Amino acid sequence: MYFDSRLWQLTAGLRASMAGGIFLGLLALAAGIARYVFLGQLLARVFDGAPSQDWLAPALWAAAMVLLRAFLDHWRTVQANRCAATVQHALRARLYDRIVSLGPAWFANQRTGGVMLTVVDGVEQLQAFFGQYLPQVAIAAAAPFAIFAVIAFWDVPTALVFLAAALFALFGPMAVHMLDRRASLARSKSLNDFGEDFLDAVQGLPTLKSYGQGKAWGQRLAARARSLSDNTFWVLSVSLLTRGISDLGVALGAALALTLGAWRVAHGDMSVEALLIVLMAGTEIFRPLRDLRSVLHRGMLGQSAAASIHALTDAQPLTPAPAAGGKTPGRLAPTIEFDNVAFSYTPERRAHQGLSFRIAAGERVGVVGPSGAGKSTIVRLLLRECLPQSGSIRIGGHDVNELDTQALLSHIALVSQDITLFHGTIDDNLRLGRPDATHEQVRAAARAANIDDFIMALPEGYATRIGERGLQLSGGQRQRVAIARALLRDAPILILDEALSSVDTENEALIQQALDRLMAGRTTLILAHRLASVIGADRCLVLDQGRVAEEGPHAELMRQNGLYYRLMHEQAAAHRNPSAGPAAPAAPV
Repeated sequence: MYFDSRLWQLTAGLRASMAGGIFLGLLALAAGIARYVFLGQLLARVFDGAPSQDWLAPALWAAAMVLLRAFLDHWRTVQANRCAATVQHALRARLYDRIVSLGPAWFANQRTGGVMLTVVDGVEQLQAFFGQYLPQVAIAAAAPFAIFAVIAFWDVPTALVFLAAALFALFGPMAVHMLDRRASLARSKSLNDFGEDFLDAVQGLPTLKSYGQGKAWGQRLAARARSLSDNTFWVLSVSLLTRGISDLGVALGAALALTLGAWRVAHGDMSVEALLIVLMAGTEIFRPLRDLRSVLHRGMLGQSAAASIHALTDAQPLTPAPAAGGKTPGRLAPTIEFDNVAFSYTPERRAHQGLSFRIAAGERVGVVGPSGAGKSTIVRLLLRECLPQSGSIRIGGHDVNELDTQALLSHIALVSQDITLFHGTIDDNLRLGRPDATHEQVRAAARAANIDDFIMALPEGYATRIGERGLQLSGGQRQRVAIARALLRDAPILILDEALSSVDTENEALIQQALDRLMAGRTTLILAHRLASVIGADRCLVLDQGRVAEEGPHAELMRQNGLYYRLMHEQAAAHRNPSAGPAAPAAPV
């Protein structure tokens, strides 16, 4: 049998309903037994040549039991599947909350395809586990003893044979339980591997085709598919073995009971009517076992899916939530302060060491430096996607690690190089900034972002669907939608993370105008690889090896002839001579 105590905990609050479904199944079992008792009486009277009035009553009762059993089976199925659907709904909500709490930093080390299979396919496998397998296990465990009591009323020795055979058919497959479990876990891993690689191939299809690697990746997927096929056949083979053990118990039990019953009739220890009733009612003792056998494979798949579900629910976020939910101090002053912050992704990969700076309310500050200097890590630390190993980060004088997550994020708007738009309408994507905004507020934000005219020219306007990741829009249009979303959010602190790095010349002026409107009156942190983006900032922080190496306005930094001056001249030279190409960047941080 397959049972998972942690899955059972998910049924809290539903166990009375599940018990009710099992009780209906036992009532259906009783109706089935009664049907065979009446059929045995009917056949015995027909064989004895009794008049029709003597066998009419058992015939009508047998028919009534058939109808009653069908009704009870249907009612039980509806009840069990309703409970299973409720468990699935609660589990999906729990997994989504868990994914949100784990955050982007945790997902950076995971493969999206595996997580998707866990949340979608894994939870779907539990429909049969809770709706069919678990109720049937309870009914199959109770059935042999209930039917034994009925059969023993007519003949105890035959009833004992039926009971022994039923118990063997029920518990015999447990002999190969560990083999069954290993097979199901191997198949689950193969399915995850195939799903992960397939999703990578779909998402990276343009890159694979441009590098001529479509065939090579197809061969990789074919190898994954063969592994999945081999493990699926292994699962089916083990399933057939368990089914064979169960069938052996049923066949031997029926044969021995028939032989013993016939011998007892021949010796006058049992009447023909009792034999007919015992043999027909005895078949009912095996029916719950046959039903269990048909869903045993689904129970195994449900338990193997539970392994990946438990792994996700047990995962620990890299940034634990603040104690007692964190502070919610209301509107914070839009000041940012890093005080001697140290952070490293791994012991070998240090991003910051002794990083200190302060940004006043309303100040516009650029952050520049060589690739790998730690620019993007500042964003992750501000958003609490990562926690510093030492030092403190404060917004409005409050340590971000002590703030409630929603209270912290409500003060920050982010426009990054990698724009995330969702499959839906333009209006849906804009309202992520403020779900309760009026349509006029949405349009005002779009106008400020220089995107309203384009949207209104579309056939469906703001109701236009933009496809997965917004791929029906150009890069510049996606960027302006993101700026409009940040404008609508109206947060006092703005972070621009390489917001102009991938913009073509045609769109750059429009986006720069939109960014100027967005930055007005806000504390702004501009992280840029293109130094031209920070020339107009109040001052610049120049990072090198995780520390602030230089600090000041553009003109002052140019006079110092330091790192900033060197980076500016390197970019100017590269712009004058594009064929030279940039140096290969280090791993981003």
